[in-house]
Amino acid sequence: MKDFTKTIISTLLLSVASVASAADRPSKAIAVLIPTQGQQASGTVLFTQTDKGVEVVADINGLKPGDHGFHIHEYGDCSAPDGTSAGEHFNPKDKHHASPQNNDRHAGDLGNIKADDKGKAHYTTLDKFISLKGTKNIIGRSVIVHADQDDLKTQPSGNAGARIACGVIGIATP
Repeated sequence: MKDFTKTIISTLLLSVASVASAADRPSKAIAVLIPTQGQQASGTVLFTQTDKGVEVVADINGLKPGDHGFHIHEYGDCSAPDGTSAGEHFNPKDKHHASPQNNDRHAGDLGNIKADDKGKAHYTTLDKFISLKGTKNIIGRSVIVHADQDDLKTQPSGNAGARIACGVIGIATP
């Protein structure tokens, strides 16, 4: 009887803990992009967890017209003047750099964001390779915008040039 009671109590505590942790899981995250030294790019990237993946919505200003590499990097550290403190692309499964449409890619490979002739860019996608929880969790990592177009094939980073904006991904108001 004593063991049965211990089992029931343990099960109840685990159930309460799992409900509490599910309620505490964030449904939204945000990165506020600031320019790296000598640059002007800035903006926001909003991440919303859905049943089908994470919706990514970015609005960025201060870019030169054209395509710019756009990635989630492994560290939430934008302290280096050139953004290198953010580390490499977020790659928890040790995959090759590739297009966001490729099923065999870094989790952080978001491809390119295209700026118009006024230097403004808007980007929307639903990504199944990232999450706001678990092993693919991006909270506490960073978003980097690059000076040049990501060629989607050069290893390990797509030959996208300098890092012109960086933002740490944090929990957003739901």
